[in-house]
Amino acid sequence: MDIGTVIGLAAGTILLLVSILMGGSLGSFINVPSLLIVVGGSAAATLINYPLPDFLGVMKVVKNAFLNKPSNPTELIEIMGRQAEIARRDGLLALEKETANIEDPFLKAGLELAIDGMDLEQIESILSMEMEMLEERHKRGQEMFRQLAKYAPAFGMMGTLIGLIQMLKNVNDPSAIGPGMAVALLTTFYGTLVANLICLPLSGKLEKLSQNEQIAKSLVLEGIKAIQMGDSPKLVEKKLRSFLPTTLRLELDAAA
Repeated sequence: MDIGTVIGLAAGTILLLVSILMGGSLGSFINVPSLLIVVGGSAAATLINYPLPDFLGVMKVVKNAFLNKPSNPTELIEIMGRQAEIARRDGLLALEKETANIEDPFLKAGLELAIDGMDLEQIESILSMEMEMLEERHKRGQEMFRQLAKYAPAFGMMGTLIGLIQMLKNVNDPSAIGPGMAVALLTTFYGTLVANLICLPLSGKLEKLSQNEQIAKSLVLEGIKAIQMGDSPKLVEKKLRSFLPTTLRLELDAAA
C-alpha cells in the first residue's frame, strides 16, 4: 500500500474538518443537492468525454494509487546479475528453469525472448512497444483525473449560479438571502475540494508511479540486452546501477 496517498488524503480531510469546526458547525457545510451537482455533473461530463470501458475502469486506476507495489530497482539489479552469471556459465538455455521463479512479468517475458534466440533488435523492439503501450494506458488514467479536476470547479460554479437564481426569486424575503447565499457558495467549495484534494493529487501520483515503472522496465530491458550480449555479471550490474539515484549508488558501492 502507498501510505503517502492515505496520509495525504487523511491529513487534508482532517485539517479541513478542524477548520470548519473551529468556525462553526459541520452541518452548515453539508448540502446534498450541491454535492450531486458537482460529483454527478463531473462524472457525466467525463462519461461523455471518454469511452464507457475507460470510465468504468476508473476504480482500477484509483486502486493503483493506493495499492501499487513499486518495483525495487536494487532487487532487479541483483536478479539480473544472477541471470547474467547463469547465462555466462551455462548458456542462455539454462535460464529457462529460472524464469519459473521470476514474478515480474516484464522481466520474465524479456528472458524468454532471449532464450528463444531472438536478436537484440527484435527483443528491444518487442519490449519497447510493450513499454509504450503501458505508458499510453497510464496516461489515459492520469488524463481522466485531470479532466475531472477541470469539470468539478466548473460544475461548482454552475451550482452556485443555480443557487443564486433561486435565491433572487425570494429577494423580497431578506432573511432568506444569507442562508441562500451560503448554500449557493457550497457548490463552489465542493468543486474546488474535489479538484484540489482528490483529482489533481491522484493524477500526479499516478504520473509519478508510471514514471517509476518506466524506469524499472528500462532497467530490465538494458539488463536483458547485456545478458544477450554475454556481458559479465559485474558489468551487467555496473551498467544497471546507472538507473539508480546517486545516493543509493554510493550506498551500494560502499557496501560492496
